Amino acid sequence: MSGPPDTLGHDKAPQRIAAMFDAIAPRYDLLNHVLSAGLDLRWRAKAVRSLGLTGGEKIVDLCTGTGDLALALARARPRAGRVVGVDFSGGMLRVGRAKACARGLADRIRLVRGDVTRLPLADGSADAATVAFGIRNIQRPAEAFSEVFRVLRSGGRFAMLEFSTPSVPGLRGLYLWYFTRILPWAGALISGHGSAYAYLPASVEAFPDPGRVTSDLAATGFSHIRADPLALGIVYLYSARKPPRS
Repeated sequence: MSGPPDTLGHDKAPQRIAAMFDAIAPRYDLLNHVLSAGLDLRWRAKAVRSLGLTGGEKIVDLCTGTGDLALALARARPRAGRVVGVDFSGGMLRVGRAKACARGLADRIRLVRGDVTRLPLADGSADAATVAFGIRNIQRPAEAFSEVFRVLRSGGRFAMLEFSTPSVPGLRGLYLWYFTRILPWAGALISGHGSAYAYLPASVEAFPDPGRVTSDLAATGFSHIRADPLALGIVYLYSARKPPRS
């Protein structure tokens, strides 16, 4: 990606990030739901709907974590045919596999440990791709975008959820107070891992703004790019397509 260097780059070494998520894996889902007041479930549902599934698609879910989005895809109506989730945290994947088994979806969801900048999939082998709240944890997001583009078939869709900072003045101040003070304190209290929830607001602040993200998607080759704000701009749903062959 072009532009200023990522000030958190040295903190995003894959081994460090994987170890951090391994440590918080047991409480990760609880914290997601509590700290977002349950809105994370709605945001993932919107991402699934944006793909316009017709049933039976093969989907790759990057930074799948504990598999919440992979599970939502497998349970959608119409539902995906097969979901491959990729993440570099073994602890998060263990939680995700247990959830898939408990819901009777282990035969339709395959969670694998891997690097999302080198996806273990063939060119043009996926009908759609997703990522929820994970792209900012990657050292070189542009490489992940290129991998998504590579594995998507012609005409395939991409949906991405990521946090942002709202621009409405009053809301912005309240959000920053919550995000930089309350969330790290509550996250540390519940998870017992203070640095992980101090990292979260710092990583959001360092992540490029929606205009930059859409420009990077366009530079990768995607078309039909959208950046739709959710919850007054606290989260953005990015959507794009790999252009069909002419």
